[in-house]
Amino acid sequence: MLPELSATTNFTFLTGASHPEEMARRAGELGLTHIAVADRNSVAGVVRAHVALREMAREGAASVREKTNVDYNDVRARAAKAGAASRDGPAKPAPPPSPAAAPLRSLPQLIPGARLVLTDGAEITALPRDRAAWGRLCRLLTLGKRRAEKGGCLLTPEDVEAGAEGIHLLLHPGGEETEARLRRLRARASGGAETGLLLAPLYDGRDRARLAAHAALAARAGAPAVASAAPLMHRAARRPLADVLTAIRLGRRVDDLGAAALANAERRLRSPEELARLFRDHPAALEAARALAAECRFSLDELKYEYPDEVSNGEEPQARLERLAWEGLAHRYPDGAPERVRAMAARELKLIEKLGYARYFLTVKGLVDFAESRGILAQGRGSAANSVVCYALRVTAIGPEIASMVFERFVSEARDEPPDIDVDFEHERREEVIQHIYETYGRERAGLCATVIHYRARRAVREVGKAMGLSADACAAIASQIWGWGSESVTDERVREIGLDPADPRLRRTLALIREIIGFPRHLSQHVGGFIMTKGRLDELCPIENAAMDDRTVIEWDKDDIDALGILKVDVLSLGMLTCIRKAFALIERHHGVGYSLATLPPEDPAVYDMLCKADSLGVFQVESRAQMNFLPRMRPRCFYDLVIEVAIVRPGPIQGDMVHPYLRRRRGEEKVEFPSDALGQVLGKTLGVPLFQEQAMQIAIIGAGFDPSEADRLRRALATFRKTGTIHTFRERFIAGMLANGHDADFAARCFSQIEGFGEYGFPESHAASFALLVYASAWLKRWHPGIFACALLNSQPMGFYAPAQIVRDAREHGVDVRPVSVNESYWDCTMEPDGRGGLALRLGFRLIRALGEEDGLWLAAARGNGYRSVEDVQRRAGAGPRALKALAEGDAFADLGLTRREALWEAEALRAARPLPLFEGLLEGEGIAEPDPNLPVASLGEEMVEDYLALRLSLRAHPLALLRPVLTPTGA
Repeated sequence: MLPELSATTNFTFLTGASHPEEMARRAGELGLTHIAVADRNSVAGVVRAHVALREMAREGAASVREKTNVDYNDVRARAAKAGAASRDGPAKPAPPPSPAAAPLRSLPQLIPGARLVLTDGAEITALPRDRAAWGRLCRLLTLGKRRAEKGGCLLTPEDVEAGAEGIHLLLHPGGEETEARLRRLRARASGGAETGLLLAPLYDGRDRARLAAHAALAARAGAPAVASAAPLMHRAARRPLADVLTAIRLGRRVDDLGAAALANAERRLRSPEELARLFRDHPAALEAARALAAECRFSLDELKYEYPDEVSNGEEPQARLERLAWEGLAHRYPDGAPERVRAMAARELKLIEKLGYARYFLTVKGLVDFAESRGILAQGRGSAANSVVCYALRVTAIGPEIASMVFERFVSEARDEPPDIDVDFEHERREEVIQHIYETYGRERAGLCATVIHYRARRAVREVGKAMGLSADACAAIASQIWGWGSESVTDERVREIGLDPADPRLRRTLALIREIIGFPRHLSQHVGGFIMTKGRLDELCPIENAAMDDRTVIEWDKDDIDALGILKVDVLSLGMLTCIRKAFALIERHHGVGYSLATLPPEDPAVYDMLCKADSLGVFQVESRAQMNFLPRMRPRCFYDLVIEVAIVRPGPIQGDMVHPYLRRRRGEEKVEFPSDALGQVLGKTLGVPLFQEQAMQIAIIGAGFDPSEADRLRRALATFRKTGTIHTFRERFIAGMLANGHDADFAARCFSQIEGFGEYGFPESHAASFALLVYASAWLKRWHPGIFACALLNSQPMGFYAPAQIVRDAREHGVDVRPVSVNESYWDCTMEPDGRGGLALRLGFRLIRALGEEDGLWLAAARGNGYRSVEDVQRRAGAGPRALKALAEGDAFADLGLTRREALWEAEALRAARPLPLFEGLLEGEGIAEPDPNLPVASLGEEMVEDYLALRLSLRAHPLALLRPVLTPTGA
């Protein structure tokens, strides 16, 4: 039996032609003992190979169970002993095995590694022997990546020589410098790192002589020659796709690749028998590969994540958490927390102590406390809202009186995995929190997760089509017919609809390649806010690289990878509505002297619900879409929990699961509310017998279908929100069989599973919906009682939401708000509220609405204004406004208060463009120049003024555009 020590996957972007999962699976089918994933300057794909091998171990255990009918727990124990992790599968399903998948001959061991490409052109496959060596490899990659821009890596031979202790270094042959490089590497590598020469065929007919020459070179240098097939793909069938990837990478057509294309399909993963045949003249290289693989004992299961200590003033984390939690409950319940709530808190704290998660909760509380100290509005959401402790720590504002606390969905002893807390911060100020994390923990202990950008259908059409020689028009036409992300959206019928023939050989081949490349990784990006923070060095856990954004650093693994390894993540997210609400609260305090927070808003205001029942919700969080506006009068919410349901029910999942109409009929009394059993009645009572939330789906599976905790957890993962590839269908037989076994009829079981299946598309957990419902109520309350302030805050928080400034302003005016235009003497950068002269407040539009005006110019205009500007020239002289800023102000009609029309202001702004007089008139004394007569500018019509308003401000206060058509549409003037 033999290993493969240098496999390239598609995480060497636009080069490797197979997923890491496919490489791992194929290695088992071929009977290899080890598979080393070594991508270019990266370890981004190794976790996926690791998870695939874990699943293969689980498959083997399941097969044993079927044959011997042993106890399930015994099988799990044996699977774990064989190297499978104790946790269930990855959140993201692995690519399906090849249709021609063979039975497994072996369960290979993964050797995580990287192919280092150095600044002098040398390439070295680096394979760590143990956990310490893995840490050094990650630090080495971090060093190179932090020197370069995003996606780059600058490593020198000296870097490798100094940081390779415990790492096997296999130099790739390349040019006349190979022997000198090998000698230097062997002589200088730190810690006596094992150095060899990678012996790999190129399959060009000259391998026999080349391999002999390379083996002789290694012998002269005193280094072992190590055999490898150096595969780029798991099967030969991927060769066409490999050439397409090369064409995309080089920006050429496949027809023009020439020598850059693969000569044949031989760069594939090889069986031990094939390796023995390829290297029959070099048995020592095979033996060296076998011996090296045996020395590489490191497994990713050894990566033990350590939380930051979070010790303060000598107080241990658990003691500190308990103290803060009980103090927080006392603050939440001034008259004393109910006994039920105290019991829930005590149970949570006990489980947190047992699982050792106290430091994690303290980390998140520290972020929320920092935000509060800076006046940044923060709101926890997601499964964290299932926790009384999070409520006591002010991480969430959702208490046990609102949502069904299912703490097991948040922290579960059965899952043995860290909890996941999502915290939203104001979108304009989240960067302050992010930089606080970096400053607190250091760049070597904190980093954002990566996000793997995969090929979706439209991008695949554009890039593969171009590489295959299709015209830009043909690619655009095909892409225009695609309505999904996956390969199923690229159909022959769609191609025929645009007049193309899918039977054409080149087009048929192109479409097949498009379907094949969908799901391939394209590049790494940064996660929206998932932060990893560690006690020790994060850069010894995973490489860290620069992000495209300034002052951001990210690790190479995405959220599914870290989830598979049990690594903690805190989601530091942003939400525009929090910015809007905070600004609205500030305006209320400034103009009315009343300070509000999310926790102190008057609850359950009937007037707010009256407004929502009329679908008067433009700008209101989550219920401003046309679908929500259509549903509100049918739902007629009258309490907070109705808003929780409103947020969750108008989603693709409940709609596709046929949950909406049954719920409405039962709510209106048109259909009797019945429960199949008392136990399920307790689960579905609040939603009238219709499952609307993910928590209910889990409870139905446990109570109704008899799912055990591990099965329920896998169902939870399949129900995860925003998942692009659902796996709910795999639970159908198990679910229905369990329901039947517990006495439920087949029709009910099938209907119930159909409803649960809808969550696979897009379904909300109740805790998430409750967190969002709080913001729905807060924004609706602001709109109902302070429509001008709410509109002002919305405008100052743009871009956000569904509606443009013109619609926000029109809605405010319909609610009686006096909206005043931009003025050089009255406006500031932000929109403001000012006395309207009648005891109320008017909304003054700010300079931010003028498209062509920059924020710096707007701030200077307000700062230099003093007692007011008297002319366009005065603005130029006192505010230092340049020609572009003056023109923008004139186009925005900001000089109207000075008695200037838009055209007059533009004329004066243009006249001030020249910094000095023309040469002909230079030197003339004042008053002796040529007197220019006042221009006779035509007066703009209402239509012209409105067009200019929209061009400059995206709105007009003069009239609605359709008002100009009213005489035409209604000739009688009615």
